[in-house]
Amino acid sequence: MTRLISTPGPHLKAEETVSRAMLDVVLALVPVSAMAVYFFGLYALFTIGVCLITAVITELVFRKAMGKAPSIKDCSAILTGLLVALCFPATVVWWKAALATFVAVGIVKELMGGLGWNLFNPALLGRVSVILLPSLFGWLNVQLDGLQPHLGTVDITTQATPLALLHTGEVPFSLGQLIVGFEGGAMGEVSPLLLLIGAAYLLYKKHIDWRIPVSIIATVFVLSLLVGANPLHYVLIGGIFLGAFFMATDWVTSPMTDKGKLIFGVAIGVLIVVFRSIGPVEGVAFSILIMNAFVPLINKWTRRPSFSDPRPAPASAGKEVSG
Repeated sequence: MTRLISTPGPHLKAEETVSRAMLDVVLALVPVSAMAVYFFGLYALFTIGVCLITAVITELVFRKAMGKAPSIKDCSAILTGLLVALCFPATVVWWKAALATFVAVGIVKELMGGLGWNLFNPALLGRVSVILLPSLFGWLNVQLDGLQPHLGTVDITTQATPLALLHTGEVPFSLGQLIVGFEGGAMGEVSPLLLLIGAAYLLYKKHIDWRIPVSIIATVFVLSLLVGANPLHYVLIGGIFLGAFFMATDWVTSPMTDKGKLIFGVAIGVLIVVFRSIGPVEGVAFSILIMNAFVPLINKWTRRPSFSDPRPAPASAGKEVSG
């Protein structure tokens, strides 16, 4: 006797997998990572290595402690570790990068339920956590003093970060350098052009939607004119491109609807300008994290009505038609 199995539709089959999508994002970040290694040499390789190793070990330990099977093959830990590394300068002390990665993977990702359940972007919250815990790092600096390896000299703008120079109006780079590549800031900021190339690949693969990054960048560009800043410098300097294309578009922590994505992006852009207007602070991470908290509300406000929702009766319903 033939057994009939019936399940509700729609019945869609796609070749895409989580691990393939995560690996595509990692591949999209390879160009800017390579540029960071070109500028900062062994320091960049060392910091990226620390974050990747910490991410993998943290995920294995947390999943073992919670009685879950290892999930390294989905590449989510590797992607998170790489994103955390790119949020730091190449010469960051290794324990700060390691602790940020531990928070991102262990606490934000695994303790919140695992892949797909986190409310906040793991890499950004890991990065911000080390900003909010300065006393802890004062203690670590004392305990681990002397363990930071010396990997040679690097040519970095040491008098101030490019973002701090932006507020003085004395940016020491040409527009071409700001687009193609420049030394200074976090490793993920060194080349907007290479970030765009990686983003183009993700757009082609349909892993991200254009609405969020375009609305962020357009909002920052327009508002920078209102605050009297050079809009090109304002957009190209800092982590706007990394945040707009690779952080704010995170599938789990961004809105699902097209209208919601635009609202989300515009709000992030406004917050970035507000943070930057306060002082030489890179507000991209804080802006995205703040709006992550509002994503459930944005989804609720902009959700499409389901077919089962009651519809108001037509105006002519119940009226007698004369003819």
